[in-house]
Amino acid sequence: MLMIRRHIRVALIAAIGAVTLSIAAVAPASAIPGPAAVSAAEGSTGWVRLGHFSPDTKQVDVRVTALRGGSTVLELAGVGYGDVSPYAQLGTGSYTVAMVAAGSNSWADPVLSARLTVDAGSASTLAAYGPSRDLRVRAFTDDLSAPAAGSARIRLIQASTLTDVVDVRTTTGVSIAQGARAGSVTPYTEVPAGPWTFELTGDGVADTATVDAPSGSVATLFVLDTADGGLTILPVLDSAAAAVTPDGGVQTGGGWLAHAQTVTRTGAGLGAGAVYAV
Repeated sequence: MLMIRRHIRVALIAAIGAVTLSIAAVAPASAIPGPAAVSAAEGSTGWVRLGHFSPDTKQVDVRVTALRGGSTVLELAGVGYGDVSPYAQLGTGSYTVAMVAAGSNSWADPVLSARLTVDAGSASTLAAYGPSRDLRVRAFTDDLSAPAAGSARIRLIQASTLTDVVDVRTTTGVSIAQGARAGSVTPYTEVPAGPWTFELTGDGVADTATVDAPSGSVATLFVLDTADGGLTILPVLDSAAAAVTPDGGVQTGGGWLAHAQTVTRTGAGLGAGAVYAV
């Protein structure tokens, strides 16, 4: 179970359908502003979310601490493989992000520690990935601008540990990524809204995954390992179309693609043949 201790207003949404989340001392998700709600006057803040993509690393607790003053601004507890937090609004500046084994309270000797810089008006995803013996972290810059009418925007981040490289293409033959190595990211690409089936091919492994991309949505597709040796895609919402979008922004969320997102996974592995609707 994943829990949040609040120093800023954050909610957490499961990135794996079977995970149950507990929210501690937070407002309902509908009341929590995402980057869409940032006005021009709030130019001293940025947006950050965190994800756990190391399949053999057990649940972790996470702290985000400001370098100036040393105050802890965000804590996550019991973060497991495939969990992604929604965006948290942080003041501009530098932070330390530390991960420890869940419940260990061993902050003096973290499993992983990284430096994070938040720029004004920026949005980024900080991802921990790779096998536990070679755990890595990287910050990816997110583009929350709206795609053209009737379109969706997607990008792909390769976070599988089963294969050195992964090729991803649609069943219609459109190449999304070729020879993608762990920790690599593709540029955002606009695609017609609707369901897309992707073929994932690596060293000795091949699977397919179908993702519905609603009109107006922007999403990151993470290539992950399944429980029994396959590949799958975890779609995570960067932003979604909203009826009212203050200051040219878009509504945002964390976890599965929000707003009636449907994901079908086929082939061997975690959630094989299952359909998740949020």
